[in-house]
Amino acid sequence: MLAVLGAAFGAAELDAGPRWLGWDWSAPVDQPAAVDPPPGLDLPALRPAAPVLTGGSTTTATVDADAVAAVVAPYLDRSDLGRRLTVAVAPLGVGEPAYAVGAPRVTPASTTKLLTAAAALAELGPDHTFATSVRAVPGTARIVLVGGGDPYLARAQPAADEPPAYPVRADLRTLATATAKALRDAGRDRARLDYDASLFVGDRFNPAWPASYGPDGVVAPISALWVDGGRPEQGTGRVDDPPRVAAEEFARALRRAGIRVGRVREGSAPAGGSELARVTSAPLHQIVERALEVSDNETTEVLAHHVALARGEEASFAGAATAVVDALAEVGVDAAGDTLRDGSGLSRENLIAPRTLLGVLAAAAERPDLRAVLTGLPVAGATGSLSLRFDTGDPAGLGAVRAKTGTLTGVHGLAGVTLDANGTPLAVVALADRVRAPGGIGSGGVEQVIARQRVDELLADLAACRCSG
Repeated sequence: MLAVLGAAFGAAELDAGPRWLGWDWSAPVDQPAAVDPPPGLDLPALRPAAPVLTGGSTTTATVDADAVAAVVAPYLDRSDLGRRLTVAVAPLGVGEPAYAVGAPRVTPASTTKLLTAAAALAELGPDHTFATSVRAVPGTARIVLVGGGDPYLARAQPAADEPPAYPVRADLRTLATATAKALRDAGRDRARLDYDASLFVGDRFNPAWPASYGPDGVVAPISALWVDGGRPEQGTGRVDDPPRVAAEEFARALRRAGIRVGRVREGSAPAGGSELARVTSAPLHQIVERALEVSDNETTEVLAHHVALARGEEASFAGAATAVVDALAEVGVDAAGDTLRDGSGLSRENLIAPRTLLGVLAAAAERPDLRAVLTGLPVAGATGSLSLRFDTGDPAGLGAVRAKTGTLTGVHGLAGVTLDANGTPLAVVALADRVRAPGGIGSGGVEQVIARQRVDELLADLAACRCSG
C-alpha cells in the first residue's frame, strides 16, 4: 500500500499522466484556475498599449537573414531531426520569406488547419453560426432532426459542478425541450423521428487517410450531424454512425421531455415543412480558436466541408480541398501548387509550401476577419497543444511563441509567430518531415519525442535572437 501511495504521489507531482500518457490538458479558456504560469516566464508590468494588429501593414521591421541562419544552422545537421528540416521566417504581415532553407513543399501535418481556418473565416465570416433544427412533415406524425454541420453540438450543457465549455455549445437536450413544447402547443404528445445528415456528401472517411484511423478511433466519420464530435457518451474512441447516435440521443431527450417517440429512422427533411425548434452554435471565430488551440481534427474537417458548400462545390473531401485553395486565393494566398487532400492534416499526401503557411499568417495579421487564426494559436508552455511543451531549450520561448503544431509519426513542426529579443513579431514555419520512425506509422518512441523537442528549441532560440532590424 505504501508503494502504491508513493507511486500515486510521484505521478501527481511529476504530472505524469498528461506529460507521458497523453491524458487531457487544462486550457485557460475553460479551466483558468488549473493552469499555472510556466516556470521561467517573467511578465512585464501592465501598461496601456496601442492595438498590436491594425489595418494596413503590421510591421516595418526587417528580418536579419544572417542572424536567423546562425540560429538555424546547428539544427540542419542534427540526425534526430531526420533527413530534412525546412524553415522559413518573415516579418509578421509579409508572406514572402526573408530566410528559407529546406524543401519547397513539405508534409504539413496539422499545420494544414491554418489553411482551413483562414478559408472558413474568409468565406463564411467570423460571426457565422451553424444551426441544428427540427422540422415537421405536413400531414404526418413525422418530425425530422436536421444536421446543419455544427461541429460542437453537444448532448447537454455541462452540469452545474462542471467547468463551462469554450466555446459555448448548442445541445440536443435544449433542442428536445423546445421541440417538446412546440409539439404540445400543437396538441401532440407523440412523434415519429427521422434524421437528415445529407448536408455533406461522399465518403465519411477520407480515402487519403491511413486505413487504420477509422477502426482505431483516431478520427470520427465526418458528418453534418453528430454529438460531442462523434465520441461515445462513455469511454474513448469514436462511434461508427454519428448521425444515428445523435438521433437516438435526441429521441431519449424527447422522451424525457414527455414526448412518446418510436423507432428512429434515417430520412429527408421536407422542403415545405415548418420548423419546430432550432439551436445555434457559437460564432465561427470562437470555433476556429478552439479548433486551432487543441488541434481538433473533426472540427476542421467539418469547416472545410462548409467552405465547399459556401463556394458551390460538392460538400465532400475533394470538394472541400478545392474550395479551401480557391478561398485562400481570394485573400491573396497562392496555394495553387500545393497538394491538399483534407482539412485537418491527417493525410500524408498533403504537400504545402512554407510560403503558403507564411501567407496565411500574413493575411490573418492584415485582415480583421481572419484574426482568429492568430488568436487561436496555442501559447508555448501555457495553452492547448503547446501547454506541456517548451520545457527544454531557451526560456525565451515560453509565452513568446504562439504556433500551430503539426505532428504525425515522422513529422514534427510548428507554424506561427514569435516575438524575437527585439520585440519584433516574426512569422515562422519549421517542419521536419523525415524523422526516423522505427515502429512505422502510429508508433511513438523516443525518436518522436526528441524531434518534437528540437523543433520547440529552434523556435525558442529564434525568440531569444535579435533577428530583426
